[in-house]
Amino acid sequence: MQIQRDIQFGKFELAWSYVMDYEVSRNPFSEKKNQISKWRDFAIVFIAESEDVILMAETFMGLGIKQHDALHLACAKAAQCDCFITTDLKILKTPITQLQIVNPIDFARNLEAWQ
Repeated sequence: MQIQRDIQFGKFELAWSYVMDYEVSRNPFSEKKNQISKWRDFAIVFIAESEDVILMAETFMGLGIKQHDALHLACAKAAQCDCFITTDLKILKTPITQLQIVNPIDFARNLEAWQ
């Protein structure tokens, strides 16, 4: 919740992508869909599909990352994000050098380092 508040108050910048739009559109639960959709308005940057994103996603897939997750990572890289916050253990354990990947607990514990 603290991370979300910090995004809302401009302490951190949120990147959004065409992959997020796709996933939100496929959410069968309208209440969840509406809640997640609201975060698009807080995004500072939007990443559209591009050849560079697809090529980077293929690189991540070569490390064993699933296609959708690889696309999320590639969009974060394209957005030049300082970090990618996830609870996905597969992503957290994969040696990815192109992005700093952190779980939300560790991110929240070290908020000063990210500001």
